[in-house]
Amino acid sequence: MSDTDGAQPFPALLRDQIRHGFTVAQQYLAAAVYFDAIRLPQLAKHCYARSEEHRGHSMRIVQYMLDRDMGARVGDLDSIRSDFESPRAAMAFLLEAERACTSQVTALAKAARDSGDYLGERFLQWFLKEQVDNVAGVTTLLTVIDREGNLFDVEQFVAREVRAPAKPDISAPKMAGAANI
Repeated sequence: MSDTDGAQPFPALLRDQIRHGFTVAQQYLAAAVYFDAIRLPQLAKHCYARSEEHRGHSMRIVQYMLDRDMGARVGDLDSIRSDFESPRAAMAFLLEAERACTSQVTALAKAARDSGDYLGERFLQWFLKEQVDNVAGVTTLLTVIDREGNLFDVEQFVAREVRAPAKPDISAPKMAGAANI
């Protein structure tokens, strides 16, 4: 049985999503190290930032579960891939990870709605929006890698076009461990 097939109650699916989110964060970290090792600093920098972002997503779910007294737990990670045949293969792998994450968050939103947990459904709306942006961003990077062929030009594109948000997203749910109460 899949952990997002709808048979599990919403809190159990949230706990699974914490693991999935930390796994994606660790996967981005592994990709960042790969890009650093082959001297692609802009792709590495981007992946380091995405790793922190996904870690933050999991911490937001942890805080939500703590706030709702749902038994938040952090446990093992899923398998992490550290070796890639090429920069393109690394980015294609990350795109599949983002698509899987989107499917998981969508299943979570459906489970919340189906169980009548409208607070949970509302909480997940921010994550759904984030996943649209995440998939679009990795799709763009993969397209640029395919189109350019020259990794120097890809690095220039990332440096010029891919920027971290200037301001924090005030609509984002609170993270566990954040100082603001």
